Amino acid sequence: MTTESPETDWVPQACTLPTAERPLRVAEFDALFVEGLLGVEREGPAELRLTFDASVEATARELVARESGCCSFFGSGFDAGGEGELVLRVSVPAGQVDVLEGLAARAEGVLA
Repeated sequence: MTTESPETDWVPQACTLPTAERPLRVAEFDALFVEGLLGVEREGPAELRLTFDASVEATARELVARESGCCSFFGSGFDAGGEGELVLRVSVPAGQVDVLEGLAARAEGVLA
């Protein structure tokens, strides 16, 4: 039996991060969003664009690299945004759209 919390119930079974560590990873994303998220845009059902203040670049790159290690289905890339901005583009296969929805909801919750 899996005991997922409402905060991590969108995390897919394909994730290799130990279940006990998942709430910590979600908290790391929440902290990154609080610290530097400027905007969230859906670029399609399976694509998300997150714009950050460039001051969080090192943290964002490190966290995304670790996340890609346990959820290899994530496609991600960084681009320069406007002045002082960093853009993270995230994509998932069609079967993992719920995961992207969960990430988008957490990000949008911070901006609300």
